[in-house]
Amino acid sequence: MTDSLPEPTSPFLIADYRRYWLARFLGVFATMSMVVLLGYQLYAVARDDYGMSVAEASFQLGLLGLAQFIPLFVLTPVAGLAADRFDRRHVAAFANGIDACVAVVLALATWADALSLPILFTLAAAHGAARVFLGPSMSAIAPNVVPPALLPRAIAASSIAWQTASVAGPAVGGLIFAEREWLPHALSAGLLAAAMVLILTVRPIRARHEGPPLRPLKQIIDGLAYVWRERFLLGSITLDLFAVLLAGATALLPVFARDILHVGPEGLGLMRAAPAFGAASVALWLSFRPLEREVGAKMLISVAAFGALTIAFAYSRSFALSLAILAGMGAVDMVSVFIRSSLVQLFTPDDKRGRVSAISGLAISASNELGEMQSGLAAALFGAVGAVVFGGAGAIFVTLVWAWYFPELRRARSFEPQELKREVSS
Repeated sequence: MTDSLPEPTSPFLIADYRRYWLARFLGVFATMSMVVLLGYQLYAVARDDYGMSVAEASFQLGLLGLAQFIPLFVLTPVAGLAADRFDRRHVAAFANGIDACVAVVLALATWADALSLPILFTLAAAHGAARVFLGPSMSAIAPNVVPPALLPRAIAASSIAWQTASVAGPAVGGLIFAEREWLPHALSAGLLAAAMVLILTVRPIRARHEGPPLRPLKQIIDGLAYVWRERFLLGSITLDLFAVLLAGATALLPVFARDILHVGPEGLGLMRAAPAFGAASVALWLSFRPLEREVGAKMLISVAAFGALTIAFAYSRSFALSLAILAGMGAVDMVSVFIRSSLVQLFTPDDKRGRVSAISGLAISASNELGEMQSGLAAALFGAVGAVVFGGAGAIFVTLVWAWYFPELRRARSFEPQELKREVSS
């Protein structure tokens, strides 16, 4: 009788996880490049081909974000159901395939000088539809390919893939775009096809169901009811929703770059990259030294720290200090995201992970998109500095309220699944 193989000590020792990680990196690299350039091209088309003013063309950029969010809002229940009902590899590959088609059309239309606002808005909506199916399926795959003890490290490593790709993708795409405008989209199509193949090489993954399968509509309702019923999940998801919705200063960075810090577009690029740099640095650290104790309290402290740093950024008049604060905001946000993602995945039964991940993804997207709208409205009322201060203070207030109203969050002390369930229910 042979001895059983030793448990892996790193998620990268698992072949399926390595393929999953690379697929995630390539997919994010490609889509971030594509989306940033799509916005740039839409603005150029609005100005040059439609003769719009700066204000009118800027408004089109706002509509572009809305075009991506509407499919996300409408299809989230269906996407979560698909991740729980079908092979998650196939759902993720299907989503990457849609994005690859979007990239091909963008490349061809750019090459033929045939871009128009209807084409660009349609492609943005198609990307939004792909994104809503990709998120829950990819999030639910990681717990299926690594043991629970390694899941926090796997999530941290996955965050490294996302953060580095989200910085490198637009940067590389922009450099190539300057030489051949159609070429970065063609590159994105190839990378997305590679991601699709990689995810299909992961061993078959289908959610494990307990009891007879429910009808599709009943499954959707069951997923929503589960999140509403489990106060721990509801508190975790809504904490991020309201805190980021209030404290999202990203939309106002152009104002700070141009009129407050006076650093121009070059400085704006560094300011946009600083939070991702901070987040990637912390994600790398957590992949080797994951948090283990008092994780719920640390999550709440991280969200409050994000709000405090947001206020500090509003008052900074030093470019170097502002970059450091933005990197700090990305770092503490990464701690919060790491803990919340790990807790949600570990607390959720496998047969509901797709639907819960879809709801969590919708909350994150809503906080980002609606947060930009809130920032713009607040800036119109209080000015850019006042709006950022208001948002940071709001995030701290939300954290205090959630710590009181959802004591389950404070009780989460570890990532051990059985201990976690006992802690939050005590």
